[in-house]
Amino acid sequence: MLGRGLELPPGMPAYGSVTISKERLSEDAAGTVEHSLADVAGFQQFRRSDSRSANPSSQGVTLRALGGNATSRALVLLDGVPLADPFFGSIPFSTLPLETIGTVRITRGGGAGAFGSGTVAGTVELFTADRAQLPLYSASAFYGTANAVQLDGSISPDLGAGYVSLSGSFARGDGFWTTPEGQRGPADVRARYKSWSTTLQGVAPVGDTGEIQARLALFDDERTLRFRGADNGQEGQDASLRYLSRGDWKIEALAYVQLRNFNNVVISSTSFRPTLDQRNTPSTGLGGKIELRPPVGEDHVLRIGADSRFATADMYEEAYNATTGAVTFRRDATGRQVTSGFYVEDDWTLGDVVLTGGGRVDYWRISRGRFTERNATTGAVTNTLHPRRDGWEGSFRAGLVWRAADPVSLRAAGYTSFRLPTINELYRGFAVFPVTTQANAALAPERLKGGEAGIELAPMEGVRFSATAFYNRLDNAIANVTIGTNLRQRRNVDAIVAKGVELSGAVELGAFDLSGSYAFNDSKVEASGAGAPLDGKQPAQSPRHSASATLGWHGPADTRLAVTARYVGPQFEDDLQVDKLHSATTVDAFARVPLSGRIALVGRVENLFDEEVVTRKVGNSVDLGTPQTFWIGVQIGG
Repeated sequence: MLGRGLELPPGMPAYGSVTISKERLSEDAAGTVEHSLADVAGFQQFRRSDSRSANPSSQGVTLRALGGNATSRALVLLDGVPLADPFFGSIPFSTLPLETIGTVRITRGGGAGAFGSGTVAGTVELFTADRAQLPLYSASAFYGTANAVQLDGSISPDLGAGYVSLSGSFARGDGFWTTPEGQRGPADVRARYKSWSTTLQGVAPVGDTGEIQARLALFDDERTLRFRGADNGQEGQDASLRYLSRGDWKIEALAYVQLRNFNNVVISSTSFRPTLDQRNTPSTGLGGKIELRPPVGEDHVLRIGADSRFATADMYEEAYNATTGAVTFRRDATGRQVTSGFYVEDDWTLGDVVLTGGGRVDYWRISRGRFTERNATTGAVTNTLHPRRDGWEGSFRAGLVWRAADPVSLRAAGYTSFRLPTINELYRGFAVFPVTTQANAALAPERLKGGEAGIELAPMEGVRFSATAFYNRLDNAIANVTIGTNLRQRRNVDAIVAKGVELSGAVELGAFDLSGSYAFNDSKVEASGAGAPLDGKQPAQSPRHSASATLGWHGPADTRLAVTARYVGPQFEDDLQVDKLHSATTVDAFARVPLSGRIALVGRVENLFDEEVVTRKVGNSVDLGTPQTFWIGVQIGG
């Protein structure tokens, strides 16, 4: 099928992936990718904010309560291309129009396959819509609460034996108050946002079994956070080229480039003047992969591959006196990273049993680390050069799937993985009132080892259920460790140990369907030395319980009604468990009613009962998440 990757190896179900279909994605009440991913319990970003009201640099993805850090601990891929920002390690969700995504596969845990670094919490794979999922044209227009607008459109004509697809997206809104009413001051404003993106994708066959896929994306995103003038933005240009061969020798070759930039202004909560202007943070990511699947018999799927990622970034910022507004310091920093790996995996089918296993070896290098600070008053210059570091990491995984009977499959897996600290974690500190977090150029890589076992049940048509029990240990976990009053530093702690249970299921009864997901994560920090006060505590931003459930109804002529409830349990803002964020239960709703032909009227509502969702709490200072938000719009497809 044009636009898809190579066939999923038969042993991958051993790692317990969860799939979200395009139909389900199209029913999301917010119309954003990250909101729809919350269908899988245990998926979380650093904070409970979404891409309309969060600082983009904080939108890291994690799973299984291995949180406490804004960088992604899960590897997020789009058609096989890593999406993480080369500097921050965050994911630019606002630049991914939901209409262009064909399906999502989330693997919690699972260890390292291709692009091994960064998979300590799992892998989130996004796949763009293929030829069968793309209509010739589509468009949607929504108007929502607080003068919000969402516009999406695409045109996807055939071109020779292949096709091209041009899509565009625009979103803006006056936003909501992230500051509780009782805490608002003269400088508080709504969380305004504006973003746009455009993507050009082309797919063309090569010979009888080959295919070339090309993608070019441009995006820009602007947001205001809490205070007037606290503006931030990110922009980027991404390009990728992938070759697939589905012949006897199956081949995947991939190359990509990412050009990103970020800016951010920090406003004092007392003088309401700028205290920091992170005016320019350019970064570049380059990478590639090649995977071969030689013909070794019907019972084996052998994969041999190599991949590499390169990241370089710079930072330029000015610090200001919060009282006078005068520049106090000018700072700049830079750094580079390279990770390159080689992997071999095999899936062996033995009747009702499929065995899978493999390993990879990665070489990593951190170099050209530098931080320079110039005193704007005295002219004094402090220049810190950080030594080059490099090393080797080995990662392994193995699993099995046993189809014990028609309705029952058993699976088990064990795995290891690692994550390199990002350039941001190494060299750039940050402040979120009133707490300052320092960088740490000496951070070591995180290393994961874990195992899990699960069962899949399908006792009758339209009914399925799965359960997984897991144990994960993340050694050298990078955490924001309190070292003084309102002062933290990124440090390696001994480990974060997470164990728990994940449940999911779905039932289809005539026109009705019900799906649900629940995750219990018992995660604890193991820390000694300077980090000893954290020992035995729950990692920051890591709820023990999370759940999601959707009840839907399919009516005549493609009418659709769906209600989704999501629960996130209590979690702590900080490493010492001083500030607690209470639990939150939100309800979303979706309705689609065809009007005529290919036109449908759509209504959506986020947080139907206007639940208070606390996203940040430091002492009495609180930020809130998305309140009750209504949307009305039309969809056109042909």
